[in-house]
Amino acid sequence: MLAKLTQNSSLLSESNEVKQFLVVLPKSDESLEEFQKKHGLFGLNALKVLLLRRKIKFKEIYGTPVSANLESGALCVWAMIDSRKTIFEQQTCIRKAVQLLLVEKPEEVHLMVYGNRKERQLFSKLAVYTTWANSSILPSRKTDNKKNARKPLSRIFLYGYKDENSFSLMRASAEGNLLARELTILPPNELTPITYRKKVKKIAKKEGWKYQEFNLRKLRKIGAGAFVAVAQGSDSDDASIIHLQRLVQGSKKTVALVGKGICFDTGGHNLKPTRYMHGMHEDMNGSAVALGILLAATRANLKVNIDCWLAVAQNHISPHAYKQNDVVTALNGNTIEIINTDAEGRMVLADTLTLAAKKRPDVMIDFATLTGTMCVALGSRYSGIFSNRDYLMQKALVAGKLSGERILAFPMDSDYEVSLESKIADIKQCSLEHDADHILAALFLKRFVSNTPWLHMDLSASRNTGGLGAIGSDVTGFGVAWGVQILREILQG
Repeated sequence: MLAKLTQNSSLLSESNEVKQFLVVLPKSDESLEEFQKKHGLFGLNALKVLLLRRKIKFKEIYGTPVSANLESGALCVWAMIDSRKTIFEQQTCIRKAVQLLLVEKPEEVHLMVYGNRKERQLFSKLAVYTTWANSSILPSRKTDNKKNARKPLSRIFLYGYKDENSFSLMRASAEGNLLARELTILPPNELTPITYRKKVKKIAKKEGWKYQEFNLRKLRKIGAGAFVAVAQGSDSDDASIIHLQRLVQGSKKTVALVGKGICFDTGGHNLKPTRYMHGMHEDMNGSAVALGILLAATRANLKVNIDCWLAVAQNHISPHAYKQNDVVTALNGNTIEIINTDAEGRMVLADTLTLAAKKRPDVMIDFATLTGTMCVALGSRYSGIFSNRDYLMQKALVAGKLSGERILAFPMDSDYEVSLESKIADIKQCSLEHDADHILAALFLKRFVSNTPWLHMDLSASRNTGGLGAIGSDVTGFGVAWGVQILREILQG
């Protein structure tokens, strides 16, 4: 649950009862005294003492939040933000400021914004979203810190800007991001395909989504050989493609969201070494992101129909597991030569994309922690994106800038496809050379989207040590805020 927000257009006076404050200021070259005369400033005396002790000027706190105790004993953090900088940079500064407050395990936080009306509107949205997104507690199985563990925030108070309709989208995005992170962080013995399916079914019932499963028996029957090849290596036939449907009366747009949901990836017969198998319970992050976007769109009441498809399975070793040089037939009839059993993500997505494309959505977007080469190309601070439509790519890049979730566009030129040519099948699953595998994976997936306008996000930023942008945890939920923004861009034309 996220904290309750209370808004007040008037700025607060210092109080003995309130313990944690965040003051967000616009970048200024003025002295502290000049700023005070124009705007007034909460915690003025404490900030004066702080600046004097550190021998710095007021303008030098830009980009690095500072904190001090007020005369009442309350903790106050001041963050100076340049509204001309990118949303990502602004989010990062506010997140660092919020973390200084949350370390004290508060039950409530008071946010105060300064500047002109446009600045106060921007800062209030960023501060509220960042506080909401970091206010809840992620799952933990540690037994030695329950007594002293931080409790979720119960209340957030906002001063300096008031707009009753501005924050529902921020809250919805934070809820979607939180769901994605909560699912991703669960250990693999807790989030198996069968328990994942039960969780999703429970959420669907609560949110009013239509729920449908394509279990392994049904997938074999309809000829989804690419998905079945991966799933058949598990002990039980618990793998499934989940289809969730959100219908909005009067909506003329339908977007399909597709997510890779590999609950654990050993690599199969091409077994991963220990270092690279560790953390592979997070290989279902793409499905969690798709689910988080669906939840956010529902809570924000976005006027768009959504078909959400989750490819839920595991990639294990067994006598039944698929192997190199196998040839399997995908749902769309294409035959695939298996080159590396550790390239299972594109296999389960192939048939899932085919199912999604059959519904003829206006746009289809898939999310997957798909390739190591994307992490090599970008590290963990950006995610890569591909598209078969230039106009969609432009919308995607705009959404990245507006959401603070940074993406970079990658090519899919046809001459790369020579690496996927097979002598015995229609296409190779991948190449053993691993050169530009992120591009080859996108080209492989493109074979299964028909002519549907399509975006593919390779989630290299799903985990970043120390957090990323607005998010303070290592698991970032990257893609949810971007997904909400791209839905809005699509709805706008």
